[in-house]
Amino acid sequence: MENNLTVRKAVPEDAQFIYRITKEVFKTYQEQAGIAGKIAALNETTDDILKDIETKHVFVAVLDGQVIGSVRIEILGDGTAYLSRFGVDPGIQSKGIGRALIAEVDKLMLKENVSKLCLHTASRMLSLVRFYYGQGFYIESTTSDKGYIRALLCKEYEAVQTEDMFRANVV
Repeated sequence: MENNLTVRKAVPEDAQFIYRITKEVFKTYQEQAGIAGKIAALNETTDDILKDIETKHVFVAVLDGQVIGSVRIEILGDGTAYLSRFGVDPGIQSKGIGRALIAEVDKLMLKENVSKLCLHTASRMLSLVRFYYGQGFYIESTTSDKGYIRALLCKEYEAVQTEDMFRANVV
């Protein structure tokens, strides 16, 4: 499967596919996390997505010519970044697509000298928390500011860069 998978920067023509996947993924997320109110991702329009493609780093996963996943990253002025709207088509999850998207994000973070990447996810979503831990994230804190408990997960890149340099010097 991964041989046919590519991850690339999103283009405006991808907006309709990102819209569909975002709606499907976040509707499931809302149901599984037991979130009573509306979540921002479900109120998003294709125009919002087009704006993000212009102003943020948006990646899509493409399998056999079809967009099947996406992620958005905003690099902040303090050398950190925020990841949002991460999702893979529910019909094809657990096949390495999410890992491929995060790997592309990692490359960008290293290229842009980002020290820390953060995101929020519902703390009740054990499968997501496990996934993020497997990608090097840790829970920094929790908040109830959106009406449900969200975990702030972060991944530090300075530590990764230092560790890689240490390995290079030891080997």
